Amino acid sequence: MNASYKQCLTALRNCMEACNVCYHASLKEEQRMMQCIELDRECADICSYAINAIQRSSKFVSGILTLCAEICEACGKECDTHDHRHCKDCAAACFDCAEECRKLV
Repeated sequence: MNASYKQCLTALRNCMEACNVCYHASLKEEQRMMQCIELDRECADICSYAINAIQRSSKFVSGILTLCAEICEACGKECDTHDHRHCKDCAAACFDCAEECRKLV
């Protein structure tokens, strides 16, 4: 595995964890959180998949990271519209992850 992927792997793990926390916490909130919940799941899933792709040196890493950055950006924007601490933490992790993914593309 390329050493330059280390920062991206850390950002992917942090984003996946923050999305999972936000997803779980948002399930307890009212209906207006549905878009947040859906994007949290998408984002956590793509981060997990990107980690696996990097670890196995997939030839599709660049495309996966491009898609991951797009989903992280969308999730971050949605979470940033909510006042919950878990949403703000998730937005920060998503924006950081999108940036790290784009650095490698």
